Amino acid sequence: MSHKFETTRRVPHSAGQMFDLVADMKSYPEFVPLCSDIKVHSVRERNGKTLCISDMTVAYKMIRETLTTQVLLKPDEHRIEVSYLEGPFRFLENTWTFTPVDEGSCDVHFFIEYEFKNRALGMLMGSMFDYAFRRFSTAFEQRADKIYGRDEGGVPSASPVA
Repeated sequence: MSHKFETTRRVPHSAGQMFDLVADMKSYPEFVPLCSDIKVHSVRERNGKTLCISDMTVAYKMIRETLTTQVLLKPDEHRIEVSYLEGPFRFLENTWTFTPVDEGSCDVHFFIEYEFKNRALGMLMGSMFDYAFRRFSTAFEQRADKIYGRDEGGVPSASPVA
């Protein structure tokens, strides 16, 4: 059984800022739900795009799984495409699209669809993954607020907050 989640959220940060934040995979263990470790194995740049191969380890209580993905960063399009290579899933597709609204805000579109290889693992971890993936957009928005700042009125600060 496949699981799918899709959302679009307007955030008070630019498309470039949000793209950079999601593209910074090495920081994920600091704030992404269930992400305990990430290793980027290769990075290749070509025609303004960057292709990365990475392992993300997700952990919850006694369960640890590592998935290998190919991440295609398309900064000119404000788009990130994640393709599944290896791990506990039968398949996983994930895209992020950042659409500028004005100079200081954008719409963040997050899509993910996946299915576990093993039905028992899916039953055991399915609700946990559903919960985590549904929290991804919020986690990145909160991270952006922390990195880029927001004033008390909800408007991004002129300078990043340390």
